[in-house]
Amino acid sequence: MKADITPQEYDSFKKFLQDASGILLGDNKQYLVKSRLRRLLEDNRLESLGDLLERLRRPGAAQLKETVIDAMTTNETLWFRDTHPFRILSEKLLPELAARVSTQTLRIWSAACSTGQEPYSIAMAIEEYRRFQPGRLKADVRIVATDISRSVLDTARRGEYEMLAIGRGLSAERQRHFFTPLPSGGWKVKPHLQQMVEFRELNLLDRYSLGRFDLIFCRNVLIYFSADHKRDILTRMHGALNPGGYLILGASESLSGLSDLYEMVQCHPGIIYRRR
Repeated sequence: MKADITPQEYDSFKKFLQDASGILLGDNKQYLVKSRLRRLLEDNRLESLGDLLERLRRPGAAQLKETVIDAMTTNETLWFRDTHPFRILSEKLLPELAARVSTQTLRIWSAACSTGQEPYSIAMAIEEYRRFQPGRLKADVRIVATDISRSVLDTARRGEYEMLAIGRGLSAERQRHFFTPLPSGGWKVKPHLQQMVEFRELNLLDRYSLGRFDLIFCRNVLIYFSADHKRDILTRMHGALNPGGYLILGASESLSGLSDLYEMVQCHPGIIYRRR
């Protein structure tokens, strides 16, 4: 990107990104746009953000649009990120859901799953619960993991991670128990864990039909949406939860004005939300 981003270009790009994905860029984030799109502009021989916007308006730009959204999506993630949600899952939610769901299928949705660390962490927590509480969780468990980015979903489906990614939040014990070493030096999620997770491409702003869930993880993604889009997403997630099902948000996220839909549950530490 050879030219600086003009205020008009930045405003136009902000509108494009919000309309296309719901992501709301804040003011003065030109540096972020430049750093994430520099390679894309070079690969497409574009001189400026204005040139990119002009190209996106042409017919047949669907693939470029997807690439731009992919580049602007935050994909940094960790295994067992923030710790508390997984402690709450193991100590409170799985015992409660095991008793309630019985022999039916326990369904969990990991929204904005990125490269798969969250849904695979959920699967590991479930397998550990079964190991330490044999016979308690009789239900089959299905995890649906969604993201707007096709490329990160491809990584998640492969379940193969470089050593640097493996070391971000994963203990050596879990690495040995749930992963197989690869000749390349990376590690691959074991098949029985992969079989618990189904990955699907999904824009949270779109209308969707994923079925009903007992538990939804929607963490560290709502902060990128406007207040109206956030309310719409949370309202539709309420409709996707089974009665008494739970929603888990990120540590810096909260519900606002939706007390008629969700009941706050204090977990000391940590907060989750029960569907009313």
